[in-house]
Amino acid sequence: MKDLLFETIKIKNLEIKNRIYMPAMHLQMAKNFEITDQLINFYRERAKGGAGMIIVGYATVNDLAGMPSCIGAHKDDYIPGLNQLASVIKDNGARAGVQLNHSGRYNHSFFLNGRQPVAPSPIPSRLTKETPRELSIDEIKETINSFAEATIRIKKAGFEAVEVLSGTGYLISEFMSPLTNQRKDEYGGSFENRIRFGLEIMQAIKKSTGDDFPLIVRMNGNDFMQGGQGRKELQEYAKKLVEVGVDALCINVGWHEARVPQIVTSVPRGAFAYLSRGIKEKVSVPVIASHRIPDPETARELLDNNMCDMIAMGRSLIADPYMPEKARTGRENEIIHCIACAQGCFDNLFKMKSVECMCNPVSGYEKERKIERAEKAKKIMIVGGGPGGMSAAIACAKRGYYVTLYDKGSRLGGQLHIAGAPPGREEFLRLAKDLEAQLYVNNVKVVLNQNVDEELIKQEMPDAVIIATGAVPIKPRITGIDLPNVVQSWDVLENKVRTGKKVVVIGGGAVGVETALFLAEKGTLPPDVLKFLMVNKAEDMESLYELSIKGTKDVLLIEMIDKVGKDIGITTRWGMLQDLGRIGVKTCISTKALEITENSIKVESAGNVSEIPADTIVLAVGALPYNPIQSILEKMNISFKVIGDAKKIGMAFDAVHQGFLAGIAIT
Repeated sequence: MKDLLFETIKIKNLEIKNRIYMPAMHLQMAKNFEITDQLINFYRERAKGGAGMIIVGYATVNDLAGMPSCIGAHKDDYIPGLNQLASVIKDNGARAGVQLNHSGRYNHSFFLNGRQPVAPSPIPSRLTKETPRELSIDEIKETINSFAEATIRIKKAGFEAVEVLSGTGYLISEFMSPLTNQRKDEYGGSFENRIRFGLEIMQAIKKSTGDDFPLIVRMNGNDFMQGGQGRKELQEYAKKLVEVGVDALCINVGWHEARVPQIVTSVPRGAFAYLSRGIKEKVSVPVIASHRIPDPETARELLDNNMCDMIAMGRSLIADPYMPEKARTGRENEIIHCIACAQGCFDNLFKMKSVECMCNPVSGYEKERKIERAEKAKKIMIVGGGPGGMSAAIACAKRGYYVTLYDKGSRLGGQLHIAGAPPGREEFLRLAKDLEAQLYVNNVKVVLNQNVDEELIKQEMPDAVIIATGAVPIKPRITGIDLPNVVQSWDVLENKVRTGKKVVVIGGGAVGVETALFLAEKGTLPPDVLKFLMVNKAEDMESLYELSIKGTKDVLLIEMIDKVGKDIGITTRWGMLQDLGRIGVKTCISTKALEITENSIKVESAGNVSEIPADTIVLAVGALPYNPIQSILEKMNISFKVIGDAKKIGMAFDAVHQGFLAGIAIT
């Protein structure tokens, strides 16, 4: 049977070899709007890896449209760099396009040399905390023309299509939404007036480039903003876009301010495909589904069910640029999947860093971290089978070394199994499986249930050792800490212990939050039961909602500092805190645990001591590095490197990257 994912498709007259569409993502890799070697190297790998079409960007249409780390398309000076990028994509087998955008009120005066951002109306931005300046009619016309002029430039540069971003809370969608458009002229008020700006941009582009140059629009299927634009109105907008000559639609979801999670691991795979389906049923041009489609299996299912015509796979191709080619050649077991952790991609943007990837330590470093085969094969011992140890073993094996990985447990993955235990975090288990698969693909010998001691090291006599022995949970000095009703969060998350009805979690960091969510979900309706009750109308919708979020345990989370979730990435943190409130987890900040009894815990807050009834106390106060073999190796004068939590407590991202770098550094 023919693979739907690898059938050709046309957008206008542009034939694309498969249905995999890499959407534009801000990578923070341009410098002063110029194309860099980093961008060139990044996109070369994705084109070589088999994506059918690659859209770069977003690219700016004028000097108010974006920040200097965006790709520039608002001056002729940028054409040579754009040409180089277009060529490297096309020369390596993919079709090449550019996304154009104006960020409107989402831009920041800091990036505009103190100038005020612009918008349809002077409505303050919750994202930047700034109030934009209202565009005049003349400025609106100039902006429309700037989109057309930028399209001419990218066409001259050799790109084969243009995509316009008409969503996500940027300028075009600001005109479309009644939340941000309070104008009284022909560009505000009625639906027809609010969409006028976007439609006139598309018409200007078509007029400037001719009908044969494909025009794609990336638009919201729902903006998920209360009082904004829902899917019905946006379906009508989609129809209007096609009427003015748009050749394909890529369906995005939500604004940056929306309180519906869009890209994190708690979002189910393919969750938003219903939006592309709703638009596909209204238009005659190709429709592209996007968001949280991390694997070929999900992509094929969406195509087979007529939910869309193409699949946008962005962060999937950050994680594994060769995913399309692996799928095409029957090697899907070798794919490194995006697990939607957002630690290296979206979180990095808030740190003003270029995009990286937890799952793929080469991403963004395609030149600097290219693996070279070693001149001489060496015998390498890896101690610890968590994400850092597996990453190190894979890197060593790719260099041509003889690698044996030891773990004292019965399975690989280490703390990924703990990270993947809370509801909505199961994707971390996918990374454990992917790394394990890479071990076998790269002929790493794996020995489980094996404690590494001096005797074993003498027996094996490796040339070098990488220590990835992880961490152990902290046991704080609190009176009553050894009582039987006190348990560690790691044991709770792995279902090794039972907890009572009233639970107090000590520690409001990432593990504490995850443990509280895990416990509070106990007794809620699972998805299949919820659907059964809903379609049979067994209960009213409000009752079903309550049964889906209210569990059978009373959970209290206490934290010594004045903030919960301090060590959680910014992209994920707000959603997890939102979940805490929704499912009824109580939190107490600036609260210190003093004493534990058989049925309570005494705490101090603001100088006051109180006693809280509790059946179970869960410890989530952190971890300490565990490194029992360094002294042995030093005594034996064997070269070694320490990585991950064994060196310093960190995140899975740190372990994977440190493991890889340790592996390629052995000489």
